[in-house]
Amino acid sequence: MSNIKLGVEVISAHGLFNADKQNSCSPFVELKFDNQIFHTTTKPNDPNPVWHESFYFAVSDPSFLSTLTLEAHVYSYQDGTDAKPFLGKVRVNGTSFVPHSEAAPFNYPLEKRSVFSRARGELGLRVFITEDPSITPSLPTPVQGSPRSYIPSPRQEPVKSIITAAANMVAADKPKARTLYNVTPSVNQQPQQPVMNYGMQEMRAAAPMPPRVVQYNGPGPSSDFTVKETSPFLGGGRIIGGRIVRGTQRPVGTYDLVEEMRFLFVRVVKARDLPDRDLTGSLDPYVEVKIGNFKGVTRHLDKNSDPEWNQVFAFAKENLQSNVLEIVVKDKDLVLDDYVGTVRFDLHEVRSRVPPDSPLAPEWYRLENKRGEKKRAEIMLAVWEGTQADEAFGDAVFSDSLTSSDSSDIISANLRSKVYHSPRLWYLRVKIIEAQDVIIVSDKSRLPEAFVRIQVGNQMLKTKVAQRSFHPRWDNEFMFVVAEPFEEHLVLSVEDHSAANRDEPVGKAVIPLSAIERRNDDRAFRSRWFHLEDSISDAMDEDKAKRVKFATRLHVAAVLEGGYHVFDESTYYSSDLRPTARQLWKQAIGVLELGILNANGLHPVKNRDGKGTSDTYVVAKYGHKWVRSRTVINSLNPKYNEQYTWEVLDPATVLTICVFDNGHFSSGNGRDQTIGKVRIRLSTLQTGRVYTNAYPLLVLTPSGLKKRGELHLAVRFTCTSVSNTLMKYTKPLLPKMHYTQPLSVNLQEILRVQALNIIVARLGRSEPPLRREVVEYMTDAKTHLFSMRRSKANFFRFTAVFSGVMSVWKWMGEVCSWRTPVTTGLVHVLYTMLVMFPEMILPTVFLYMAVIGLWNYRIRPRFPPHMDTKLSYAESVNADELDEEFDIFPTMKAPDIVKMRYDRLRIVAGKIQTVVGDIAAQGERVQALLSWRDPRATAIFVTFCFIVAMVLYITPFKLFALLSGYYFMRHPKLRHRIPSAPLNFFRRLPAMTDSML
Repeated sequence: MSNIKLGVEVISAHGLFNADKQNSCSPFVELKFDNQIFHTTTKPNDPNPVWHESFYFAVSDPSFLSTLTLEAHVYSYQDGTDAKPFLGKVRVNGTSFVPHSEAAPFNYPLEKRSVFSRARGELGLRVFITEDPSITPSLPTPVQGSPRSYIPSPRQEPVKSIITAAANMVAADKPKARTLYNVTPSVNQQPQQPVMNYGMQEMRAAAPMPPRVVQYNGPGPSSDFTVKETSPFLGGGRIIGGRIVRGTQRPVGTYDLVEEMRFLFVRVVKARDLPDRDLTGSLDPYVEVKIGNFKGVTRHLDKNSDPEWNQVFAFAKENLQSNVLEIVVKDKDLVLDDYVGTVRFDLHEVRSRVPPDSPLAPEWYRLENKRGEKKRAEIMLAVWEGTQADEAFGDAVFSDSLTSSDSSDIISANLRSKVYHSPRLWYLRVKIIEAQDVIIVSDKSRLPEAFVRIQVGNQMLKTKVAQRSFHPRWDNEFMFVVAEPFEEHLVLSVEDHSAANRDEPVGKAVIPLSAIERRNDDRAFRSRWFHLEDSISDAMDEDKAKRVKFATRLHVAAVLEGGYHVFDESTYYSSDLRPTARQLWKQAIGVLELGILNANGLHPVKNRDGKGTSDTYVVAKYGHKWVRSRTVINSLNPKYNEQYTWEVLDPATVLTICVFDNGHFSSGNGRDQTIGKVRIRLSTLQTGRVYTNAYPLLVLTPSGLKKRGELHLAVRFTCTSVSNTLMKYTKPLLPKMHYTQPLSVNLQEILRVQALNIIVARLGRSEPPLRREVVEYMTDAKTHLFSMRRSKANFFRFTAVFSGVMSVWKWMGEVCSWRTPVTTGLVHVLYTMLVMFPEMILPTVFLYMAVIGLWNYRIRPRFPPHMDTKLSYAESVNADELDEEFDIFPTMKAPDIVKMRYDRLRIVAGKIQTVVGDIAAQGERVQALLSWRDPRATAIFVTFCFIVAMVLYITPFKLFALLSGYYFMRHPKLRHRIPSAPLNFFRRLPAMTDSML
């Protein structure tokens, strides 16, 4: 046998046909030469595959080499079937074979197998002849074997081929961890160690290294980030199909979206005639409420024999480990607390109370000493069994929230459930018009350079510096955010810019916000003149202002805008769109009910007693109403079972629920850590249906995406008026003032930050407070900062929006290429009918959309959508991008890291700049058709327009439309591979790119 061998390196292919149902293809190449057949590996779901695989054919008779032909057929592999869709072929004659030293890669256009077959794209090959005796011909591939089972010969880059094959197998099969071993190279081959990065699908050669084991961690089974539908027992019945199927033995209460929890309530009211215990003859009493291992402690009162506590304790019935309740009164002491007396209750004799029964009246009980003797001292108590529907539920200290033997007021307040209301916010519009008699006391002859500083609380703005004049004029308008009740004043300070870094005050005017005019529409508001005083106290003295007849005056127009909605949260997640003025509020269209059931598998946030634990509570916000559940201590599977209700005025709003870890019950300087967030858009809820789902709590941290447990919720939206709800879809989303006098996007963002700061300050003054980190996380205060991850996610969202247009364009390309002759023929018939009967176009389009909508009804979402990790690009983000996203503003990173990120941002911005420039160039070419910038091109186009106008004048429009459509969908045999003449003409038109610096 001759030593001459034909070498073929299959490099890549691009632009292949999409042959499968997923609108993609899994191509492999079949090489045929001299009765030998070889297969490359398969590239799953890749219309632009890259192989770089080499094969060697044995030449049986070198004298007939020039008469032989190399054929390369491209097929698409399909699992579970023997069919191999044909994608194209390449034929290389033997006369074009060259030696190895002269061979170069070449892209061969793929040819069709028959007239009606499908072929598109190019195949890159490198074909050469070699006589190297160290090269052995490749092993032939079994005809019935899968293309994935091919093993190359030792000569053809064994490390790279084996790893490539393994990577393809990983991508095709279920992802799991594999161990790949390097193959020792042959004597005639230099050892190469590949550097593998399967996340980016890149491989590059590195310096020679000894063979080692490479562990491949493929994308294993992803964590469960989906919403699960549950079927809890709520409101005396089981949730089946979104409805409550009730039993006949349990009463139906108002709390029908939570599981009923039984509690033992103990109200400690007061005591009287307590004996003195200290040497000083005084008593510092407090009460211990004990049942089994649970103990609640009231606050102690200094030197009081007739104390009054009025505190409520609640013990969950399911956790009780004793049948005896003990109420122990003790005297607080420095070393050892003294015993005062005890009252005991048998739990079997405790009475039950179910609202709407009146509250149980407390009774006086005699205290017993350690010997069981009744004493004169008495304590007033009320003990009963109830549920979370009890009025005492909100004020109680719960057994799962008891932290130590000292339940102080501060600790108890931070553990209770509460309801908050955001303050009513107003936009304050201030227009600084002019001033008169602005005189500098230090130099009365100098013309001042005056400006006005406007301050409302912590918000401060200033006008431009006016030209030198004793009567300056500005006409500047400013917007502020203020909250009811109005606690600040509008302070106007006229100052003189006497030097570069020096501003000399001229006078001040103070205007109470309650005295400012209010308006609910765009009517004109009046202006006023204000006398300036030297200090704020003088400016607030109205009597002195009336006595002054000659002073510097300031002309100001101010109004409180009630017709706007003040945004205090992100526009996309708004839960309230009402204007500020109550006169403009519409009637509610329904009721939103939320049942906070429980959480499972929470991530431990802190260590206590040598084990990880969490002290969690839930915050929900809708409209102006915030709710906070009680804090459950030392539990990774807390049960809340609390139900809340909101009025709904617009379905295009969002309910936000967040879970936090309480960091303040033991120390007052910790931060509440976020555990997860759930958003529910009301427009996605069916009316009257009860949605019971377990939502994954997902948090993006600097170390990556984390699932910190699941939150079980029950949600129901009840519509009071179907007609009003449907009419809401035809009304403007925002109040009228946003359209008659719109605010710019930048101004709205600035005002949103001001509104958020006001809400943080007001809610932080509540008891227990909602702290800044909670409010900022609930309102997405930092979503406006740059994030490479979010930028990529928005780009992919943009491409997904236009994917339908691209799919239609690809389908039309398949119609024009006659890929399926039957479909192309039907399109011709439909097109002919629409041209002949144009009045059927719009009915056909709307009927088509109606049919698609009805068809998609069967695959409609069964529960509200939740955070999509793939849509958010959170699963594939790298560590540096996460570090950049969580960086503070301004950054405090090292200069080299900032430089690297700046360069990366410049690269991304450069690509965007190029795309925008290309789009602008296409538009400028359209303008160049008639601008005579290219005289010959414009002359050709004008002449063409005259000819077309004459032809269309004498030609029926329907005939022209039919011929144009038939020409556009003509058979591929009537087409050329090169671009058409109109496209060539358009591409030659000049753009303004050559005029740019």
